[in-house]
Amino acid sequence: MTALLKIEGLNKSFGGVTATEDVHLDVMKGELHAIIGPNGAGKTTLISQLSGALKPDSGSVTFKGQDLTSRPAHARAGLGITRSFQITSLVMGMSVLDNVALAVQAQERHSFRFFKPARKIKHIRDEAMESLRQVGLRRRADDVTSSLSHGEHRQMEIAIALASRAEMMLLDEPMAGLGPEESKLLVEFLKGLKGQRTILLIEHDMDAVFALADRISVLVYGKIIATGSPAEIRGNDDVRHAYLGEE
Repeated sequence: MTALLKIEGLNKSFGGVTATEDVHLDVMKGELHAIIGPNGAGKTTLISQLSGALKPDSGSVTFKGQDLTSRPAHARAGLGITRSFQITSLVMGMSVLDNVALAVQAQERHSFRFFKPARKIKHIRDEAMESLRQVGLRRRADDVTSSLSHGEHRQMEIAIALASRAEMMLLDEPMAGLGPEESKLLVEFLKGLKGQRTILLIEHDMDAVFALADRISVLVYGKIIATGSPAEIRGNDDVRHAYLGEE
């Protein structure tokens, strides 16, 4: 497999606190790679450096062979990296379809048709509707976003990532706040995406991680202490002591 994303020697500190320390990681094209670790391990800081929201103190981030280390978030999005946040950033007063259609329109790289609503442009509407179909929200297309459940907002965020034609999706705690049924549905959906997109997943729900991940990296106090298959991570003594627990 080819490494789509390559991280080498990534360091980030805030004052005297080290958030990431000498992080080395390859994410292979088409894989679902999970990052796990206790609270305060540096997971969100790491993903912020990958998305361009934070600049590392040292080290490099390479995507499709291009050095992204100094590139801003919008440039990374243009190359095919999209991030789904822990806290949703949807426009609640707009319809579901309009939210997703704007993501399609943003990829068009031309003027906004004199502010003609994105949903009125047929190919944009069609692509937005297809993204909603893939996440199971086509029937909610005309509903106001604020009327959807928390789980449906997560599905919408992934529809927007699909609509942005992202080659790589950075998913930051997508299961946060979901009930058991919503989590189960999202896990099944992400299983269906495997192989179609490269996904870097940060998640506390260990059942979801072990059900989904091709490989798992464990981050503790800013350092990756192990990377391997789910079976290898379960059987790793250092991981059990540091994070998973003796059980």
